[in-house]
Amino acid sequence: VVAGESGGITQHIGAYQVVRKDQKITFIDTPGHEAFTAMRSRGAKVADIAILVVAADDGVKPQTVEAFRIIEASKIPFIVAINKIDKEEADINKTKQELSSKLNVIPEDWGGKTVCVPVSALNNIGIDEILDMVLLAAELEAGNLKANPNAPAIGTIVESSVDKGAGPVATILVQNGTLNIGDQLCFNGVIYGKVKALKNYKGENIESAGPSTPARVLGLKTLPEVGDIL
Repeated sequence: VVAGESGGITQHIGAYQVVRKDQKITFIDTPGHEAFTAMRSRGAKVADIAILVVAADDGVKPQTVEAFRIIEASKIPFIVAINKIDKEEADINKTKQELSSKLNVIPEDWGGKTVCVPVSALNNIGIDEILDMVLLAAELEAGNLKANPNAPAIGTIVESSVDKGAGPVATILVQNGTLNIGDQLCFNGVIYGKVKALKNYKGENIESAGPSTPARVLGLKTLPEVGDIL
């Protein structure tokens, strides 16, 4: 994704899934994600676990502090990914020191409670480890993570735009129930339209989307806002 983005930074907001040890993990990509701010102000919790990404060559920057405050406010468990460890100027210890002094986030290997995983997204180092830590955190949280696939769908909008050909298109993260083609979508009692088609994160057509599944919805009459709960 990075190669195609301006300045080599991931700009696109999206949600996608990976499978690790036969378990699905849904990621919400959050570059300064307005959805989080919108969701937080509405008291909604869109993620179950957060990953705080800190660059090993940059350390704790103002945006790191801001991201951490959002995680703190949403009261969800989090893991730290120390990224860009392949860079010459990378200093993992200095990064951990800044996490401790600036955020009071004490790494596990320093006697604290926070799991810090050194990774290089570019060279695919440490990615399996971080996925394993996400699964471990989910296991510890299992009592709080429940959804009923047989209920009518409820989900949060993580992306919305008007497509020239398709009209209003939104990405919804289904949080409870199952969303099917033909379902009506409502927000605050207003009907936004019927689900004409559903696509998964790869752009393939799907018949339905269950809990924790991100899906692009086509057939909306009105464009929902990011953070809306449909």
